[in-house]
Amino acid sequence: MTTTSPPTHEGGGAWQLVRAELRRRTSLKVSLAVVALFALMTVAAPLISSLGGWGPEEFDKSAVDPYLGGLPIGPLGGVSTEHWLGVEPITGRDLFARVVHGAQVSLLIAFAATAIVVVAGVAAGIAAGYFGGRTDTVLSRLMDLTMSFPSLIFMIAMMSVARDVNRTLLMVLVIGLFGWPGVARVVRGQTLSLKHREYVDAARVGGSGPWRILARDILPGVAGPVIAYTTLMIPGMIATEAALSYLGVGVRPPTPSWGQMIAESVAYYDTDPMYFLVPSLCLFLTVLAFTLLGDALRDLLDPRGGLT
Repeated sequence: MTTTSPPTHEGGGAWQLVRAELRRRTSLKVSLAVVALFALMTVAAPLISSLGGWGPEEFDKSAVDPYLGGLPIGPLGGVSTEHWLGVEPITGRDLFARVVHGAQVSLLIAFAATAIVVVAGVAAGIAAGYFGGRTDTVLSRLMDLTMSFPSLIFMIAMMSVARDVNRTLLMVLVIGLFGWPGVARVVRGQTLSLKHREYVDAARVGGSGPWRILARDILPGVAGPVIAYTTLMIPGMIATEAALSYLGVGVRPPTPSWGQMIAESVAYYDTDPMYFLVPSLCLFLTVLAFTLLGDALRDLLDPRGGLT
């Protein structure tokens, strides 16, 4: 009799490969450490920023020179024992506190939007691939329609028109609205392959209903590619949030965001380069770390290249 459950050694072997690669690759260790650091900043931003002694919206007029157009006093943009990463020009707000709270805003939006994309994409992809027929046709056409829509223009228009709303929540919903078809297509393809496997047929013959088969047999089979795809998708979400904030249609000041800080620092890049470099470096390191981590997971969990 054919086994009634999916083989477990494949998934276990994949995760053993992940652990082996983590021990072998220095770049992967560094990427994971950077991801963990910024994730910690997202979770504990108020506690971490309090270590510097300044809040993100506190002004320190003594740290800027009013006779030099409000430029920070001291080297490297006002770096000192009191202000670890310097201060903003004119306002004197502490850059360390602003960057930490900016990480919380930027990564919270990216993570929340990614969660919406993954949940909606997995649900739609499994339904389309497993049930087929009219369900597959309707969901596939919806995927095509969403992917063909000029998403960036729509995001800018929505964020510009909707003024008296929670901008963070709106950004999560708008970014998530256009991301799910990519995940859905990947999951649909995996589901089409898995639903004719022997253990799925055996479960069906054994009397298992479609929802039980989806939960116990199909979903574990698509988990690896989805995890890899998700890790690769987060950098794009972070960059999208930063781009919208840079264009002035993201979160409103004084709420800090890396994209917003970079946009404000452009006017001072020649006189106070630290103001530009600090948030830019944080954005670069986060995107690079997630990209390297996602590439490694894709190679290990989806070696056939199902995500490309």
